[in-house]
Amino acid sequence: MKVIICGAGQVGGQLARHLSTEGNDVTVVDQNGTLIRRLTDRLDVNGLTGFASHPNVLEQAGARDADMIIAATQSDEVNMVTCQVAHSVFAVPRKVARLRSQNYLNAIHLDLYKRDHLPIDVVISPEKEVADTALRRLAAPAAFDIESFLDGDAQLMGLAIGANCNVLNTPLRQLTELFSTLKASVVGIRREGRLFAPEPEDQIYDHDQIYVFAAKDDVQRTLEIFGKTNQKTARAIIIGGGNVGLAVARSLEQSKTKTRAKLIELDRSVAEEAADLLERTIVLHGDGLDQNLLEEANLAKADALLALTDDDKTNLLTCARAKSEGCPLVIALINDPSLTSLMDPLGIDASINPRATTVSSILRHIRHGRIRAVYSIGDAEAEVLEAQVLGTSAIAGQRLRDIEWPEGALVGAMKKQGKVVIPRGQTRIEEGDVLTVFALRGDVAAVASLFQVSINFF
Repeated sequence: MKVIICGAGQVGGQLARHLSTEGNDVTVVDQNGTLIRRLTDRLDVNGLTGFASHPNVLEQAGARDADMIIAATQSDEVNMVTCQVAHSVFAVPRKVARLRSQNYLNAIHLDLYKRDHLPIDVVISPEKEVADTALRRLAAPAAFDIESFLDGDAQLMGLAIGANCNVLNTPLRQLTELFSTLKASVVGIRREGRLFAPEPEDQIYDHDQIYVFAAKDDVQRTLEIFGKTNQKTARAIIIGGGNVGLAVARSLEQSKTKTRAKLIELDRSVAEEAADLLERTIVLHGDGLDQNLLEEANLAKADALLALTDDDKTNLLTCARAKSEGCPLVIALINDPSLTSLMDPLGIDASINPRATTVSSILRHIRHGRIRAVYSIGDAEAEVLEAQVLGTSAIAGQRLRDIEWPEGALVGAMKKQGKVVIPRGQTRIEEGDVLTVFALRGDVAAVASLFQVSINFF
């Protein structure tokens, strides 16, 4: 598959890495020659310095025979024009654009992106994706990471293990014996900063972070086994009234959970605009780090605080202060993945990485066929792939134990004949089965090859 990525920033770079690793012919276009050189030096991709929407630049990038173009520059307008040129001049079959401005994303304007207007096949809003992620974290406060798979019938949860875990120092193979009917499987463990795919004899220790797959109906039981309980969030405080914070507040107003929210915004004009757009949310103008303002927002009775400003340090410090004041759940938006190491010392329960969220969303929208979804773990330390087994797949007809999986890969949940099961060694993989596979970054390509994928988008 020949793919052109416009924009060599964090999102474009991650997309280039994902798609090139899977054997696609990738060309990255950006005005910044330094970013292009950085990518071409470490990835098997082509690079071109130039303005993404210019027809001559797209022609040099190979648009005449490209299968897909992903417009992820910093400018919404450049992304839209790039897709228009790709369609009108080069007839590129599939066009994806990242759009930030909420004015372009209003539901009443969605007809704008049809082929006879602005021909964009998939529109990605980073702010909406981040807001949706924040809401999922809020709905599952016991998990620091959560994502749905297998048509929503299974969930991947990241859980921080404490002394109250019921299965500490227990080999993972014994969990099957102790809980024979439980549809759950531990696929990853992060210990002292290192993430690995566990062996059956590995044990779970206090202070570990684990990634566990669970069938939807067994999520609550799984949480209890690992010493976690999901408490209802009745009161929430949102720090930051930008697009993300505003989207979260709006969703809470419209949800059935009846969560009452208060929003704190430093910029007066932004706060006034948020107050005009929100109906039941109390909007306060001021600094989210101001202890007096947090007291005015009634932090002492809040069930959760979400720090969603565009400043990582503000988010981290606000969460740390809220945690020190006894807030049960604090969630921080962190753009710089190197700062996630501060979460544990500061007592922060969960973080959201906009780059990883956006990349996962784009990959989920553009994939069809064998690879149905990809979810990035941490700072791209590992990935979870959801893939369908075809009759010609190398693993079709084999038992799980007979397949040569890479050392850093584990199968989590799978869907067989419409039902979610946790596969065991004797489970036979058959055509039509859908598998979820946890794979460390270096093993993703090997996992993909087992499904005979050079990613097929169509």
